[in-house]
Amino acid sequence: MNDSIYSLPIIDTITAHISQRQLDQLPLIVVEHPKVRAAVALQGAHLLSWQPQGEAPVLWISENTPFEDGVAIRGGVPICFPWFGPVSQPNHGFGRLLPWEFTAHSEDEHGVTLSFTLRDTEQTRQAWPHEFTVIARFHLSQSECHMELEAHGNYSITSALHTYFQIGDIGKISVSGLGDTFIDKVNGGNTDVQQGDLVFTDRTDRIYTHPSSISRIQDPVLNRTIEVHHHHHSDVVAWNPGADLAKTISDMTEAGSRTFVCVETAKVTQPFVATTQAPARLATTIRINK
Repeated sequence: MNDSIYSLPIIDTITAHISQRQLDQLPLIVVEHPKVRAAVALQGAHLLSWQPQGEAPVLWISENTPFEDGVAIRGGVPICFPWFGPVSQPNHGFGRLLPWEFTAHSEDEHGVTLSFTLRDTEQTRQAWPHEFTVIARFHLSQSECHMELEAHGNYSITSALHTYFQIGDIGKISVSGLGDTFIDKVNGGNTDVQQGDLVFTDRTDRIYTHPSSISRIQDPVLNRTIEVHHHHHSDVVAWNPGADLAKTISDMTEAGSRTFVCVETAKVTQPFVATTQAPARLATTIRINK
């Protein structure tokens, strides 16, 4: 999927390293820089790809996901706004299903910065009666991918940067830095305690409520460690559907589910609060270590 994004024809050349392209029904902003490649769908300001030059893809995209207007993209980094999970419809909020405006960009010898903005409309106020302006910023370089959500308005919500990471085999990775206490959504939302690193033996859906500021995904198959630095968060969510649930998800294959893990920077158990005096923020930084 990553390679096919970069072979799409250019519709509009924005700078020497930034262009607009089209993937089925969805317009994309594509970065091809000497140090980094990346792509963001205008729908949802959805980061589809971040790939330092010379490295394997870092983010996972399902081969089965449709790129259609108003249909959630399976993979990359969905922005959960203005709610996380199935607390209302659509699941994970409407922010990932709406077109965002490409509002700013810059570049230098190290990489590229992109900004996207979503504002309330009559349509959004029918689903959620609040005025808002939300900005998603991406700082994309060879050394790191930094993504920040900045939300203006007056409200209290839950939110997450729902990142899907490309891995070699879900049964062989481990994740450290999550803390020991979690809410187990597979077990009725009960609170449980974990000893040591997280390993995946079946369906896993956990909200870690006292995580460290850095999670590390150890991947012996791809021979790398993915560092996920969390900023302004209260929780970290770890998710993989497991083989049985994956069979019921139309935009995912059982084989595909073995090659990703979600480690999500989140505000779930503590509110994500925007006021007229100060915006709310949620951010994540991704780095790769060999």
